[in-house]
Amino acid sequence: MALVHVSIREGDGQVVVVLRGVLDVADAVGVAAALASVAAPERQIIVDLAGLAFMDSSGVAALVHGRKHARVAGGELLLAAPQPEVLRVLVLTHLIDVFRVCADVDEAARSVSDFPQVAAPMARRRAILGWPWPARRQGRPTGEGKGSGAATS
Repeated sequence: MALVHVSIREGDGQVVVVLRGVLDVADAVGVAAALASVAAPERQIIVDLAGLAFMDSSGVAALVHGRKHARVAGGELLLAAPQPEVLRVLVLTHLIDVFRVCADVDEAARSVSDFPQVAAPMARRRAILGWPWPARRQGRPTGEGKGSGAATS
């Protein structure tokens, strides 16, 4: 039996994922999958926590997983309206400093334009970084003869 209800609404380059109920180990994988499924380039994901009464470490992992997918795609994941118990978990895990946490969904939607794009899609990252990396970097040995075990005198 699902203890958390997930609903999704999309529009204007944003998607709002509403979580209601209790997010624990029983539903964390499903929530993580739902968050990953809406990650897309330049898309901001707002997770509405107003109806979430409780979240355990599995729920925290689901949010972190969702944020990772959003950022790899070139978007961001914001949290909105966490209830006191959920906010307490975010504070205790220091994720309050990692996630952008807003008072409500409207504030999160307004703040999206202020949020810098910190993660580029992988293809863009590789182009920026000059991937694949050169085999030989200036001033660094390539490892030739490494591990031969022979001592020189």
